[in-house]
Amino acid sequence: MSVSLTLGTVTLALGMYLWWGFRCLSAENRQFLATVPFAKNEQGSWHGINVTWYGLLTANAYLVAVAVLLVLLGSVGVPPRATALLALTMLLCCVPASRLVAQLVEKKAHTFTVGGAVFVGMIITPPVIWLLNRFAGPPLGFHLPVIATWAAIAIAYAFGEGLGRLACISFGCCYGKPLEGQTGLLARLLQNRGFVFHGSTKKIVYADGLEGVPVIPVQAMTALLYSSCGLIAAGLFLSSRHTAAFLFAVIVTQVWRSFSETLRADYRGAGKISAYQIMGVAGLLYAVVMAALLHREVTPLPVLSAGLQGLWQPAMIIFLQGVWLAIFFYTGRSTVTGATVSFHIHHHRI
Repeated sequence: MSVSLTLGTVTLALGMYLWWGFRCLSAENRQFLATVPFAKNEQGSWHGINVTWYGLLTANAYLVAVAVLLVLLGSVGVPPRATALLALTMLLCCVPASRLVAQLVEKKAHTFTVGGAVFVGMIITPPVIWLLNRFAGPPLGFHLPVIATWAAIAIAYAFGEGLGRLACISFGCCYGKPLEGQTGLLARLLQNRGFVFHGSTKKIVYADGLEGVPVIPVQAMTALLYSSCGLIAAGLFLSSRHTAAFLFAVIVTQVWRSFSETLRADYRGAGKISAYQIMGVAGLLYAVVMAALLHREVTPLPVLSAGLQGLWQPAMIIFLQGVWLAIFFYTGRSTVTGATVSFHIHHHRI
């Protein structure tokens, strides 16, 4: 399959998925996927655990990101087992960091931050690659080219966070400022295009009381920009321009991450400049310096068909399913909402 056809097909699929998410996920009935009763109360009803669309959509985003990583690295000759080991190592570091950094910055124990996880991932990527090449590479027969691997991770992240913003729409988090009172070009472009959230359990409602208020659709803007960035960077990667792909993906995502903070209304920590903005700028500078030091490494020419073949293997399919399930169970159980469930009989159907 040609690169152009593949990227065109992915673009169509992403467009349909994002269009559905932008239209449907801000609705009140798109926050909870299911409720599982676990303990009966004195009134005869049940306490329930809420399973969220946030978890489902986040798991989908991680699945796509890992699949992109497998295809891109497979195209430059990295065996799937090496990519799976790399992905597992990064996930084991970054997924817990998404909660830990939020606790440190926002002083909240039951929330996640992608920004914090990205910063941790940015810093640890070169040493993780070195450690894998040094200790796992010889016995397992692989070598991870540093800049190509880092570029593939940056591209996978762009896709993952772009799609992950749909989860934020569902939960009503990472929300923009009210459109009322906004001026300038942005206000004119977004006229009648704001998100409107309903439901007392949406974060935008219980945290800021913005139910029914049109707000800047910053989640949709991020999703569109990051998905487009991922597609362009993937094209650069598959044309052997690995350093350019890496720098493009990192610059676009981290510059937007820092700027988009100015469009958001949710709490981002104390101070006019948030810790996440500082992390974004620091991560960008770190990436540029490291790219300048590492860009001379020789990497085989990408062969897209090899990457796709590596993805379509029983072991890799099971691995991807395992990633999806782990992320779904980790992020899908709501710890900030509860439910009371009762059951009854439809007597006219007996």
